Amino acid sequence: MKIMTVIGTRPEGIKMAPVIKLLAQDPALKSVVVTTGQHREMLQTVFKVFDFKPDYDLKIMAPNQTLTQITSRVLLGMERVLQQEKPNLILVHGDTSTTMAASLSAFYHQIPIGHVEAGLRTWDKYSPYPEEMNRQLTDDLADLYFAPTKLSQANLLKEHHRASRIFVTGNTAIDALQYTVQSDYHHDVLAKISPQQRIILLTMHRRENQGAPMQRVFEVIKKEVARHPDVEVIYPVHLSPKVQQTAQAVFKDEPRVHLIAPLDVVDFHNLAARSYLIMTDSGGVQEEAPSLNKPVLVLRDETERPEGVKAGTLRLVGTDPNRVAQAMEELLCDQTVYQKMAQASNPYGDGHAAERIVAICKQFLNAKN
Repeated sequence: MKIMTVIGTRPEGIKMAPVIKLLAQDPALKSVVVTTGQHREMLQTVFKVFDFKPDYDLKIMAPNQTLTQITSRVLLGMERVLQQEKPNLILVHGDTSTTMAASLSAFYHQIPIGHVEAGLRTWDKYSPYPEEMNRQLTDDLADLYFAPTKLSQANLLKEHHRASRIFVTGNTAIDALQYTVQSDYHHDVLAKISPQQRIILLTMHRRENQGAPMQRVFEVIKKEVARHPDVEVIYPVHLSPKVQQTAQAVFKDEPRVHLIAPLDVVDFHNLAARSYLIMTDSGGVQEEAPSLNKPVLVLRDETERPEGVKAGTLRLVGTDPNRVAQAMEELLCDQTVYQKMAQASNPYGDGHAAERIVAICKQFLNAKN
């Protein structure tokens, strides 16, 4: 039984790595891994850390690529691979353009699709953009739904997807932490920061935040750093030229804001584990941080992960300067507020999601034979 996993971005690679490793270890299965190369440079470190290599690399990445170009290149590249490999099942993850286009290609070739991290919703097709519609379209095409939480399961049922094909597995992001967090970790940026300092780990890159919203948030962070001498910021700056330009313009003269290159998964997880709080517009970070007991300020107006907000591990602050500043002040000045967020229970899983996913895939394929 041949199962093909398709990944294109670093978050996909990280979250699918535990599944890929288990598939490769199962003698009853043949695992084929395809990378589209949507985030080509960033994926290389994922392959190294988790010790696997793709069988196919579509190499679609190009400077300033548009969503149309990504989608069309994935469709054309996947057609060649599917005609050659003829897998019994294709696994995709989450909400990227790679995910949607690979699912569409699988549909064109009448190959069953398993969607890992299915059912996340904001119900606003432009927030986040294009991710919300990527995951909705993928779920319309999928045959197996691996929902990380009961809420995502409920979203799928609301859309009338088949209940017998929806499985609550937990999130594979939690599984990945077991491979990465180290007690003896070292990074050069940590050598520049006194152990007594409180570290804010920042990630911000989404398309809808680029430009003025991002600049507003950065200006607030710069002011908060100036207000609190014991606070330093580590910001792994996304490779997007727009993000790079904004970060340099706002932070270039601030010595306690450390602009560093994008991190591999080991570096990011370990810096997150050593941080005081995390500010992000990423999706995956919202799931990982609660396992590390780190409060998260979500730099978005909506999240497809409301379980974390309900549990108290996440707080939506968007990009409004007043909301961002108020939330930062509370967490930096009020230990009661901080501890309540840091000690809230993680709603995203127990670290065994990949095992459940592989077992369900085998049951599905055995039932078809």
